[in-house]
Amino acid sequence: MTLNRRSLGTSGLEITTVGFGSWAVGGGGWAFGWGPQDDDDSIRAIGHAVSAGVSWIDTAAIYGLGHSEEVVGRAIASIPAADRPLVFTKCGLEFDPTDHYKPAVRNAQPAFIRTEVELSLRRLGVERIDLYQIHWPDETGTPVEDSWGEMSRLVDEGKVRAIGVSNYTVDLLERCEAIRHVDSLQPPFSLIHRESGSGVIPWAAAHGTGVIVYSPMASGILTDSFSRERVEAMSSEDWRRQSESHQEPALSRNLALRDALRPIAARHGTNVAAVAVAWALAWPGVSGAIVGARTPAQVDGWLAAGSLELTGTDLDEIAAAAERLGVGSAPIRPA
Repeated sequence: MTLNRRSLGTSGLEITTVGFGSWAVGGGGWAFGWGPQDDDDSIRAIGHAVSAGVSWIDTAAIYGLGHSEEVVGRAIASIPAADRPLVFTKCGLEFDPTDHYKPAVRNAQPAFIRTEVELSLRRLGVERIDLYQIHWPDETGTPVEDSWGEMSRLVDEGKVRAIGVSNYTVDLLERCEAIRHVDSLQPPFSLIHRESGSGVIPWAAAHGTGVIVYSPMASGILTDSFSRERVEAMSSEDWRRQSESHQEPALSRNLALRDALRPIAARHGTNVAAVAVAWALAWPGVSGAIVGARTPAQVDGWLAAGSLELTGTDLDEIAAAAERLGVGSAPIRPA
């Protein structure tokens, strides 16, 4: 299978349209974990994805409170240098060392960014981070201009290659862009959560900013095997147990939308997960999609999205199903 590749905006980075997401790799023991995770399984999953052609890994300092970065570091260290993927990570979430289940503070103070990048470099075992992103807008009162100025200095110093943001609004993007170009934007985007398609994604497309969307499978719902029983069987540490999308009455509508993707998947000889990810990739301005996995088998479940092209008829059928079932809000279909 040959995976499609796209430019990440004007950053100079070229990436496969699917990338390995390492949120669940962080394991349990913190506020937004996915429950216990075997590190050896994670390393095998990363190696399998890379050997299949996936060219980038996305992680964050907060995932597992540093553990995800450590596991990613171990995984890439075992891959020959010429074959190693690009590594993207994120900063700006400060956890309470006395209470790992307390939600992190969104801290984008320059000094904290500086501390975080050094820790991430060490955990990942790299000399330079390919894409460094502020995870969430600051809530400490730090002007975004100060945060973005520090990110710019990290590029000038050679610690990071490109810089981006995650979960930012158009207003914040504009303020960053006035200081230095925003290389990349990471918003949530799926058939169930489509809001980014009417605001930040068009802004990015108009400004040469690459977009790597997260949770295109809606944290597992838009996959063939997901079910109410899966939710009930989730670890008590799995954050999804508290998610509205994974609870009634939304869950039934979301699963019905998932089922509406099955005929489309059958026409293409693939699975629902691949269709869901390909739908996100069909939007103008989207460079790639972050897709998580905890085992090599889960990687195989979405790899086909990296080469799947949905037709206009497919997109019309998906839009009609979302409208009929009342799932999500506008926009409903890519141009």
